[in-house]
Amino acid sequence: MAKDQHTIYGINGCAAVLESRKYKITDILIQSGSPAERSGKITHALGFHGGHIKFLPASQFKSNYKQWRTQGIIVRFSGRIESNLPSFSNIKGNVGLLALDRIEDPQNLGQIIRTAECAGIDGIIIPKRDSCGMTDTVIQVSQGAFTQVPVYEINNLHQTVTQLKNEEFWVIAMENSIKAKIWYNIDYTGKILIVAGSEGRGIKKLVLDSCDFLATIPMQGKISSLNVSAAVSAVLFERLRQLSS
Repeated sequence: MAKDQHTIYGINGCAAVLESRKYKITDILIQSGSPAERSGKITHALGFHGGHIKFLPASQFKSNYKQWRTQGIIVRFSGRIESNLPSFSNIKGNVGLLALDRIEDPQNLGQIIRTAECAGIDGIIIPKRDSCGMTDTVIQVSQGAFTQVPVYEINNLHQTVTQLKNEEFWVIAMENSIKAKIWYNIDYTGKILIVAGSEGRGIKKLVLDSCDFLATIPMQGKISSLNVSAAVSAVLFERLRQLSS
């Protein structure tokens, strides 16, 4: 499947895609008598796309798509999800960006996008290399959040960090280190770039050395390791708490 061809299923994700009107809808498949057919959210969203709807008998729909928990709806669409990073030079006040280095698990990336949208992040930066990219699994796990928060695809994360620092961003890396501060003791107001790396390989040293602060979340359990999406959630919602105070 071409990179800009996608499939999403389930009421929340499909409604988000249909309502966003950012993408070209190619197919809307609905199971007759399903929760999706009865959903007011889906009914409202379908108003823009009448020509692409196809109702299928329950037996046919379930036979064709039994591998997914669809809630009775599948949407196929095309369009580039990622966009180019704009300049933030002329923007003042609170701006929160999240950069993800070497996140190769689509489940983690999808959950992080969902969390970032809920936490009011203004954009997510992912490198073209060392990233799983915006796969169908990612957009499915994000539950439609990818339609609301921009995902910026860049060539070189170190260069992007340098560019944003020149645009008056403070850069905070999530990294366990003796030099790191407890995550809630860092000021997240203003123009902030938060950088998170994979659980296995972390953040590249060149990128890490460019950051202004290191944030750590101390562990008390025996495992001493927090899933990256959970760690990102703690930091992003601490930022939201500070902005709301």
